[in-house]
Amino acid sequence: MRSGDVLVMNDTRVINARLIGNRETGGRIEILVVDRQGDGLWLALIRPAKRVSEGDIIRISDEVSVEIVQKNVVQASDHSAPLHQVRLVTDLHWAEALSRAGQIPLPPYIRNGMSTSDDTERYQTVVAKNPGAVAAPTAGLHFTDALLQQLRDNGVTIQTITLHVGYGTFKPISVDNLDDHQMHEESYFISEQTADVVTTAKREGRRVVAVGTTVTRCLESAWDGGALRSGEGSTALFLKPGSRINVIDGLVTNFHLPRSSLLVLVSALMGIDDIKLGYADAISRGYRFYSYGDAMLLWIPR
Repeated sequence: MRSGDVLVMNDTRVINARLIGNRETGGRIEILVVDRQGDGLWLALIRPAKRVSEGDIIRISDEVSVEIVQKNVVQASDHSAPLHQVRLVTDLHWAEALSRAGQIPLPPYIRNGMSTSDDTERYQTVVAKNPGAVAAPTAGLHFTDALLQQLRDNGVTIQTITLHVGYGTFKPISVDNLDDHQMHEESYFISEQTADVVTTAKREGRRVVAVGTTVTRCLESAWDGGALRSGEGSTALFLKPGSRINVIDGLVTNFHLPRSSLLVLVSALMGIDDIKLGYADAISRGYRFYSYGDAMLLWIPR
């Protein structure tokens, strides 16, 4: 990167969204809260869902229980796991309740999803501060405080947005036609400072580099005919080959799973042929994929 570039990161913080408890009649139940709806209500994945009924109370700790409010609230069209509505029963603020009673929701390919106390900080980026994500914005895991300071010393401006990574980000594509794939909607927030810095950079012809696909979707969704909108918003943007890219000039991102919207997104930026070449090279060199895997820096052809 060079002096004048703007690097934008996602400062969302992963919450302890995995709750493990027992029914009043016995039996271990695992609940992954994925979408806060207000008034203590959440959408959640439940395992095993067939062993709970509406009205059941799952005891997580002395301070926290979960009530099963309504099963199968969101039934996925691709027959993947449905989402259920639950209520967090506690006298604590939701963030404090999850912090005390929950676990970091590691992906299942890392120790079968079972976290340790170290993961509370290790599965966070160095800019993480706003709690709400159920997964880390993994591209940001490659950055350290020292690296960010080196970038600043070299004249790179670093800004942040907040987009809480949700369950839908990792939903596999199950349709043959990309136009039929439905993206899960996610909320974001852009400060006035970040909006001004990015807008000024674009007007002056300086490069904007996104750290991660969440930042990419946020910036591209908030671009409004020559300026970046500040404030709260939501996006269900599905970037695919043929989509217009208005804001970002570069992207730092991990190597993604086949049949994922994330792999389609990088193909939209670079073209399918170049992405295939890049992935073939990564595989031949034994690069690691997924959350704690290797990263690539893409400069988007203009």
